Amino acid sequence: MSVSVLPPLLLSRDRPSDVARLDRDGALHRVRAGVYVQAAAWSALAPWQRYRVRVQAVTATWSDPVLCLESAAAEIGLPVFGEPREIHLLSSNGRSWREGDVVVHGTRDERSVLARDGIRMTSVADTAVDLCRVLPPAFALAVADAALRMPAGEDAPAGSLDVAALGRGRSDRRGRRQLDWVGRRATAAAESTGESVSRAVIEWLGFEEPELQREHRHEGALDRTDFFWARTRTIGESDGYGKYDAADSDASKAHFIEEKKREDRLRRHEGGFARWDWADAMRAEPLGSKLNAAGLSPVHRRRSAFLATLAANPRSFAPRTRGSRARPGARPRVSA
Repeated sequence: MSVSVLPPLLLSRDRPSDVARLDRDGALHRVRAGVYVQAAAWSALAPWQRYRVRVQAVTATWSDPVLCLESAAAEIGLPVFGEPREIHLLSSNGRSWREGDVVVHGTRDERSVLARDGIRMTSVADTAVDLCRVLPPAFALAVADAALRMPAGEDAPAGSLDVAALGRGRSDRRGRRQLDWVGRRATAAAESTGESVSRAVIEWLGFEEPELQREHRHEGALDRTDFFWARTRTIGESDGYGKYDAADSDASKAHFIEEKKREDRLRRHEGGFARWDWADAMRAEPLGSKLNAAGLSPVHRRRSAFLATLAANPRSFAPRTRGSRARPGARPRVSA
């Protein structure tokens, strides 16, 4: 996953007169004590981008921190859901403590640490295992899938990450059942966070397991679909945020036209066709209705307890706006 470019931080220790003047004029947003960004740039950021700015503000003001959990994910490029409440650091002495919104985690288990652009963080594998213990299960699956999609390297064992095995090799017993659940399902074939979450919802609604990234050859074209149910020849497509967006409106329009031609071609030669977006998957029922309309019926019992975990992410909050308070448990958007 690519990591977006963020507005530069302004530190009062480096430019005290400029920061004081701009802050007085209302041109700055205070990220934390002594750290600011341009207010206009801050207001344009998505929740996960605001979180990453908060993370970088901590790395700029703390002494040699090591990021972990969501904070490491934000820098590595793993999915971040909404705007997490806390900044997470790995303890250097095994002791856990908190200072404001910064939580320092002590652990008896070793972590691999990597550095990117001068920022230290837990490795892709360690970050994925740690998050898969504590996130709601559909989000945990999305993190594991994303880790498997990363190119192979010293910090990202692409295609070979087994979160269940890694988790069970540690003294921490939290979330072991969830690690097992994620480990049995994680795959690099799911190409987006929306697809990963949709896979979980499809299972919990009781539908049979689809084939991922099926290729279709019709009318001289090769098309690939997100989900395919061979028994009914039904196609499923998960749209992410901005799937048809582009900086150039003409390019966006051209992409939309080509996608419409592709969908029409698939509809002519296959069975049913269902298309849904992130909101449909997060609410579950709209996704189920679209699969029903495309000709699919549940074949397993519904997993209501799992579906209920989609309602909120307790580790995230709705971003603050002027004159409002943070709202715990809001449905998160996602950095994917």
